[in-house]
Amino acid sequence: MEEQQNENQLNIELSEEIAEGIFSNLAIITHSNTEFVLDFIRVMPGVPKAKVKSRIILTPEHAKRLLHAMQDNIEK
Repeated sequence: MEEQQNENQLNIELSEEIAEGIFSNLAIITHSNTEFVLDFIRVMPGVPKAKVKSRIILTPEHAKRLLHAMQDNIEK
């Protein structure tokens, strides 16, 4: 049983730069049959232009898993 648990473990590394995170107050989601693209943008008041700060590309299956995980966490 313990051996099976070790096979399912994943060590995830988080660099200091990534750990700081990026603030976003707008997300734009586009998709095709094979991928979902999530663009995270920071819009500043009074500034007519905004840049995409981060882009995440997901398969439809991973997009569904993210949706369910987000719903579960919001309900808590």
